[in-house]
Amino acid sequence: MKKVLSIAGSDSSGGAGIQADIKTITAHKMYAMTAITALTAQNTTGVDSVLEATPEFVGQQLDSIMNDIFPDSVKIGMVSSPHIIEVIVEKLKEYKPKHIVVDPVMISTSGSPLLSKDAMDVLITKLLPLATLITPNIPEAECLCGGMKIETKEDMQKAAIQIAKHYQGNILIKGGHLLDSADDLLYSNGQFTWFTGVKIENPNTHGTGCTLSSAIACNLADGHDVNMSIQYAKDYLTGALQDQLNLGKGNGPLNHCYRLSN
Repeated sequence: MKKVLSIAGSDSSGGAGIQADIKTITAHKMYAMTAITALTAQNTTGVDSVLEATPEFVGQQLDSIMNDIFPDSVKIGMVSSPHIIEVIVEKLKEYKPKHIVVDPVMISTSGSPLLSKDAMDVLITKLLPLATLITPNIPEAECLCGGMKIETKEDMQKAAIQIAKHYQGNILIKGGHLLDSADDLLYSNGQFTWFTGVKIENPNTHGTGCTLSSAIACNLADGHDVNMSIQYAKDYLTGALQDQLNLGKGNGPLNHCYRLSN
């Protein structure tokens, strides 16, 4: 059985973060492990409170995992503290997992920054260079390329080139914020690859970024290359959205296990 490690925050409502990752990994018939960076009190209407783990405890979780059940891939989500990011970087360099997918959670759905400037600097300069693939959405890509506005697919290409000046790995800019499509752009080794998608009429999109990145990590663990891992993950996410699960009073979660019922 393939093993996938999620390093992220816990979502008490189960739609995003660690819980979304566990469900996604399980739906891919793989073994999920977690290192929790923060606890949140949240639901579909918003986040009420956040309690961060200490950097030391995050490091202890990673040591416990790596020294026993070594992961075939690692997905990294919410890491809000520069000190936690430093510990994660230290442990990744020590244990050297083969595949690392970083979902750079930097901007909230409402547009508010989720990282301090210090944390953002450590994320960009120390964590991202270790990644096999980074998966920013458009607001996060705008942040990574110095604040340029991304409104079109041509802008996404320009942003990818700009980001690549500071990061040499694979860059997937997610196009879900575009008005006219849901196409994602992979920039790898100087080449552009578009992954087309249709806009799905579903207001319940809580956890889509977490789900996509952990699905990519699953497919990398299964031996697929980056391109096929993205395509298979995008197909899985599309199915979870098309299932039209409707829970909660706000921006509800996906049905990560839709394949079980079908």
